[in-house]
Amino acid sequence: QVQLVESGGGLVQPGGSLRLSCTASGFTFSSYDMTWVRQAPGKGLEWVSSIGMVNSPPNYADSVKGRFATSRDNAKNTLYLQMNSLQAEDTAVYYCVKGGTYFATTGPRGQGTQVTVSS
Repeated sequence: QVQLVESGGGLVQPGGSLRLSCTASGFTFSSYDMTWVRQAPGKGLEWVSSIGMVNSPPNYADSVKGRFATSRDNAKNTLYLQMNSLQAEDTAVYYCVKGGTYFATTGPRGQGTQVTVSS
């Protein structure tokens, strides 16, 4: 079955950086768009970014554009989210989702990884 395992979260100071990873199994990773979403405390799921199957430019939410970068390594079945210039508002649990933007809130996702931005 579909398995998505996120890692790389943690506590970081404002202005810092983190790189999240999502390792996929149970499906042909290279045949699917992939998405990052996040859920801040007390809020619903928020779409962050989506990337196409091969070499297509990722899309980003306005709130992270210019600070976050999504990439993928199809040979390793892994999705990445490089997060720079982190702000307190980025504090959330981050999930990777099998599928593109349309499936952001309904597609299969992993258990998530916590990102806390605080001084």
